[in-house]
Amino acid sequence: MKRHLISAADLTRDDALLVLDTAEEMARVADRPIKKLPTLRGRTVVNLFFEDSTRTRISFEAAAKRLSADVINFSAKGSSVSKGESLKDTALTLEAMGADAVVVRHHASGAPQRLATSGWINASVVNAGDGTHEHPTQALLDAFTMRRHLSGVGRDLAGRRVTIVGDILHSRVARSNVLLLNTLGAEVTLVAPPTLLPIGVEQWPCQVGYDLDAVLAKSDAVMMLRVQRERMNAAFFPTEREYSRRYGLDGGRMAVLPEHAIVMHPGPMNRGMEITAEVADSPRCTAVEQVANGVSTRMAVLYLLLGGSEPALATARAEEPRPEEPRADDARPDDVPTEAARTEESK
Repeated sequence: MKRHLISAADLTRDDALLVLDTAEEMARVADRPIKKLPTLRGRTVVNLFFEDSTRTRISFEAAAKRLSADVINFSAKGSSVSKGESLKDTALTLEAMGADAVVVRHHASGAPQRLATSGWINASVVNAGDGTHEHPTQALLDAFTMRRHLSGVGRDLAGRRVTIVGDILHSRVARSNVLLLNTLGAEVTLVAPPTLLPIGVEQWPCQVGYDLDAVLAKSDAVMMLRVQRERMNAAFFPTEREYSRRYGLDGGRMAVLPEHAIVMHPGPMNRGMEITAEVADSPRCTAVEQVANGVSTRMAVLYLLLGGSEPALATARAEEPRPEEPRADDARPDDVPTEAARTEESK
């Protein structure tokens, strides 16, 4: 893997499979009584969030702590950023603190790239979402979830058909998923109103459609996206009811899906708009599972960027003392007789 993870396009097929396979190993840690590995002990991971976040920030924090890294959570609110401090000065502060990795979410597209290439810091930079650009670790956890349900461990998603529905225009999740799923061999179809498709989408490695009902029967996974009203400054569709009628997923539409197909959502969900409560709460919806998989996937990313390219659990086991081997503090010098030896000598 490269030193930074800014875009899903940074990952080759081998890179992506390495992350997914490592995430499978990390997922086993969640089943242990003690959910920690010593892999990143002594390393410092900074969560640098200029935008509000729940799932992504907590997920990265949990991932770093399970790898025994020291974690610093930095929020723009309540920091010097709210007083006008620049990204450069913030980065120099983090460099002075000795950050080994910086996980950055920023409202401006390109901010993580600027941080990674500026020379301001020596840390690895992970893009946790920048503007309407990309969110590569979300795409990785989505692919991890799909592979578990559709393809199996150790395989890619070749030939699987994934439909992404909703606000493509403002979605960094959609962009990263299209790139990564294409790398893994999946066939992606975007479905949205024409007003919610970005300029140049025809150049993306995917198909584009406007009729949700036409693609459901041949989809292995359907990913519903939230309409991001906070990024809209105009009317992109007539009414919420009209949007839901044409592009919302309800029980009737879910019944058209193949039996093995799954319903995905990156969250947060607008229940009753892009997805009904019936679908969101059904066993076929993986939204909660995606959150759990996010921790394992982000553990894998941090490990591979900061730890190495060998299997993580194998490394951890190598560091642990074997049961049959005595620890250093249990060893006795040769010239100090044991109690049994002293008893034998006195006879």
